[in-house]
Amino acid sequence: MLHPVRRLREALLAVALASTALIATVPAAQAAGAATPAAAAAATTADATAAGSGYWHTSGRQLLDESNRPVRIAGINWFGFETANYVPHGLWSRDYKSMIDQMKSLGYNTIRLPYSDDIFKGTSPVSVNTSGGMNADLQGLNSLQVMDKIVDYAGTTGLKVILDRHRPDSAGQSALWYTAAVPETTWISDLTALATRYAGKPAMIGIDLHNEPHDPACWGCGDTTIDWRLAAERAGNAVLAANPKVLVFVEGNQSFNGSSYWWGGNLQGAGQYPVRLNVPNRLVYSVHDYATSVAQQTWFSDPSFPANMPGIWDKNWGYLFNQNIAPVWVGEFGTTLQATVDQKWLKALVQYLRPTAQYGADSISWTFWSWNPNSGDTGGILNDDWTTVNTTKDAYLADVKAPGFGATGGGGGGDTQAPGTPAGLAATGTTAATVSLAWTAATDNVAVTGYDVYRGGTLVGSTAGTSYTDTGLAAATAYSYTVRARDAAGNVSAASAAVSATTAGSGSGGAGCTAGWHIDNQWSTGFTATVTVTATAATKSWQVGWTWPSGQQLSSAWNATVQQTGATVTAASLAYNGTLPVGGSTTFGLQGTWSGGNTAPALSCTASS
Repeated sequence: MLHPVRRLREALLAVALASTALIATVPAAQAAGAATPAAAAAATTADATAAGSGYWHTSGRQLLDESNRPVRIAGINWFGFETANYVPHGLWSRDYKSMIDQMKSLGYNTIRLPYSDDIFKGTSPVSVNTSGGMNADLQGLNSLQVMDKIVDYAGTTGLKVILDRHRPDSAGQSALWYTAAVPETTWISDLTALATRYAGKPAMIGIDLHNEPHDPACWGCGDTTIDWRLAAERAGNAVLAANPKVLVFVEGNQSFNGSSYWWGGNLQGAGQYPVRLNVPNRLVYSVHDYATSVAQQTWFSDPSFPANMPGIWDKNWGYLFNQNIAPVWVGEFGTTLQATVDQKWLKALVQYLRPTAQYGADSISWTFWSWNPNSGDTGGILNDDWTTVNTTKDAYLADVKAPGFGATGGGGGGDTQAPGTPAGLAATGTTAATVSLAWTAATDNVAVTGYDVYRGGTLVGSTAGTSYTDTGLAAATAYSYTVRARDAAGNVSAASAAVSATTAGSGSGGAGCTAGWHIDNQWSTGFTATVTVTATAATKSWQVGWTWPSGQQLSSAWNATVQQTGATVTAASLAYNGTLPVGGSTTFGLQGTWSGGNTAPALSCTASS
C-alpha cells in the first residue's frame, strides 16, 4: 500500500501562489487587522491559570495539564516550514498574528507546525509580505526566529504548539527518519536543539519525532537501521534529556506482521513492543488517517462501510486508547469532502474520536490537515482567499473541538447533576489473567453515557455497557474494583461499592496457556475485542476456544485464524505468534455483531510445546 506523496505538490503550489500574491498591494485595512486587540491581552492574563496551563503530561490514556486537569488536543496543521518557503504558508496574504487569532476564534486550541531540518541551516523565509505593516516583526528574521515568534504569540493567546519533524529536507518526505544527506545524528541533534530552544516556554508542549514512517520502516523487528520503534526511543530520550517536560509524539509506521495501513497510521505493534522512554508520562502515540481524496483503500468499498471503520481503527491504533495504554493523537486527517464516502468517513471518525460534550477530555486528541487551502488532496479549513472559512468542513469538527481545554468542553447545556451511583457491582468470572465484572445501570436526569472502571483506584477502562473484562492480570492475585457513571455533560457519579476478585491459579484456563477477553469498542450492532494469550509453559502454538453466551456472530479477525461454527468459536495461532516463552503473551483481535446482550464468553486455552 502506498501513501500519496502530496507534500511536494503543496510546496510547488505554494511558491507559485506566493509569487502571484506578492504582486498585489495589500489593502491598508487588512494590514491593520494584524494588530492584536487590547482585549486579547486582558484575556491572556485571565487565562493564565485556566485548564491547559503549563507543560502537559500523561496518565494512562489521558493528557493532563500542570495542575493535573484533563486536557484535549483539538487543533490544526499549518504547514510551510517544511517546504522551500521555510515559513508557514499564507504569510504572503496575511499577518501571522491574525491567522493565529482566527484559529483560536474557531475553537482550535493547538497548532501542529511541520518543519524540515533545512531550517537549522540559517534559511531565510520566502514570500513573507511586510507591506502596510503586515508581519512587521518578521522582517530580517531567519526561519527559526520566525518559529520563535509563532510559538510566543500562540502562547499569549492560550494556544499550544506541537513541532513536527516532517522531512529531512524540503525536497520531500522520507520513508526512514534519516537519509544519506541527513543522517540520524543530525536528526537527533536538531530535535535536541528544538527541545533546548523552547525549554521554559510551555506553549511548545511537544515534538512529533518524524512524519509518516513507512516501508521499509518496521516496528519491533530489532534491526536498528529500520526499526522505527527503537529509533523513536533513541530520539525521544535525547529530547527528554534536553527538556524532560515536553511530550514526545511517536507516529506509527506502515506495516506490521504483513498488515498494512496508512503511512504513519499503523500502531498494531505498539502493544507488543511499546516505546520505552526514560522519563515517565511523556509518551503520546500518533497516527494519520485519510479519506479517498488521498487514496482509495479496500475498507472504503466494503459493503458494511462506514460501520466497519471502528473495527479498523481499533485494530490499527484505537486499542491503545481503549485499553488505557497511552494517549492517542490523530496528528493528521483530512479530505476535500467532495465524495459522499469521504463525508461518511469524516462523520464516523469524529464520532470515534469521542465528542467533547459527551466525554470531555477523556477522548482522542487530533489536529486536522490542514489550515492551508493549498493542500492538493485535502484542501483546508481556509478557502483559497486565505481568509474566509470553509464552514461546511469546519462544522464537521465542531463536536470534537475543545477551545477551553476543560473536561466538559462547555457542551453540557448547563447540566450539573451527577448520575446516580452504579449498584450491584459483581465479579462474574475470572481466569488466571482476567476478571469479568457486571453491574446495574445507573440513572441520570438526562442520560448516562458511559462507565469508568477502576482497579485499586486506577482507571483501567471505560465502556458504554454494564459489563467489563479487565485483562493482563497476574494469576492467583486479589484485585479490588469500583465503577463510576458518566453523563453527557461530563458529570461523574460517586464510586460504587467495591468488589474484590481473585484470579485463578496459573494452571487454569487450559494446558500451557491462559486467555483473557477485553471489549475494545462497542456500538449499536457491533463490537471489537482483544484476546490476550499468556503462556504458562513454553509454547510452539496455541488455540483459544469459547462458546458465545448471547448469540454473537464473528465478522472478521486478525493475528489469528478464527472460525465460528454455530455458537462455538476457535482461534489458532499463526506462524509468527505461536511461540511464546513462559510468562510471554500475545494478542489477537476480532470484530463481531451482537443483539440483546454482549456478555463476555468464558475462554479456554490449550498450547503445544
